[in-house]
Amino acid sequence: MRISATAAAAVLGGAFVLGLAAVPAAQAAPAGSVGCATDAFGVAGKYGEFVLGDDVHTPDAEGAVAVGGDADFRGGFSVAHELTTAEVDALPGRASLVVRGDLLNGGSVTAVMKGDAVVGGQVRDRAVELHSGAFRQNARLIDFDAEFAKLRSYSSALAEEPVTGGADVTLDGAELTLKGTDATRNVFEVTAGQLEQAKDVYLKVPAGATAIVNVSGENYDMAKAGTTGFFLSGGQDYVLDDKLQSASDGKVRARLLWNFPEARTVTKSSSAAWPGSVLAPRAHLELGTGAPVNGSVWVASLHGSGGAETHHFPFSGCLPETGKTPSATPTPSGIPGVTPPVTSTPSDSATPPPASGTPSAGSSEPAAPGTPAPSQSTAPGTGGGDLASTGSSGTVPLVIGTAAVLAAGTGLVVAVRRRSRRA
Repeated sequence: MRISATAAAAVLGGAFVLGLAAVPAAQAAPAGSVGCATDAFGVAGKYGEFVLGDDVHTPDAEGAVAVGGDADFRGGFSVAHELTTAEVDALPGRASLVVRGDLLNGGSVTAVMKGDAVVGGQVRDRAVELHSGAFRQNARLIDFDAEFAKLRSYSSALAEEPVTGGADVTLDGAELTLKGTDATRNVFEVTAGQLEQAKDVYLKVPAGATAIVNVSGENYDMAKAGTTGFFLSGGQDYVLDDKLQSASDGKVRARLLWNFPEARTVTKSSSAAWPGSVLAPRAHLELGTGAPVNGSVWVASLHGSGGAETHHFPFSGCLPETGKTPSATPTPSGIPGVTPPVTSTPSDSATPPPASGTPSAGSSEPAAPGTPAPSQSTAPGTGGGDLASTGSSGTVPLVIGTAAVLAAGTGLVVAVRRRSRRA
């Protein structure tokens, strides 16, 4: 069959169109867009309290709790009563309480309202009270050391994110104001010293936008200024944050992250509720005896009592996908892996059976570690710079393929012309 020169030219033109159309299709996002990391905190992000070392706390954590050391809940403690069924199902082993070490109850009750309880060591003095789940023994359900290596790396990478254009920080006397205008994500930089001078903290970003407050310094003590309130705004009037009230129906609080990459101690001791989630993977968090944190906390160790609870307002913001890989180095020396010593420690005793009606310990839990951290929490280290590739690398094979099509089309035109001359 003969092919006319006109038809060959049409094939060649089609190849050009294919090449021009294929290259833009390889781009993951248009220029200037902002990507969001998927499940940036991995396993840790599913827990309202995620602690590498010891957790000494009463009386309440509304979300799930995971403790890499010992849990001292003497004085009474309840866990997970605000979790939804879907949130429980998403936890490793459906465990809303995980303690790698020992669980100390004293004469009080540790009540797990939803989900299972998994303890690696002994349950001392009193059995766990389970309302809808089972009790098991397993010290390896969560690899706390690996998860905190990721958290430390991610915290450091977030601290290197540039301040967003238009983001403004103003300290006026005892008032600290942070304002951002980006509809997707606003990155602020403040020092621990600036925060320690603030009796009132104001944060204003568009409703639904993420706010990342990178706080530099090794120690932060909210009590120094006697901070009395955090006021949030999603574009309207400022609202003093509390459990039952928050700006833009909680949209600002849910996307607010306080990042302390260098901190060794973070002291909340204040009557002010602290809105947003706290990432301080190298620090001891002293919650004091006052108001709660209205968000999640990811810390090296924790102590709190009285009204210093953690309320279940999971972080749902848009975080950058960093290009850093987690370090395999252990927790740096000098970090308090154990909270201030307790006045007395109950003598060791055999692990008591779980509360009546619950399965016996070790009935079904496999010996292997639990669900591994999602791959998204460890961003690829192949990119050059902090942010991951936007997908432009896929353009190369497409360009090569297009070049091959163009070469074939050119050859076809030459062949047709030669045949025409012979005719």
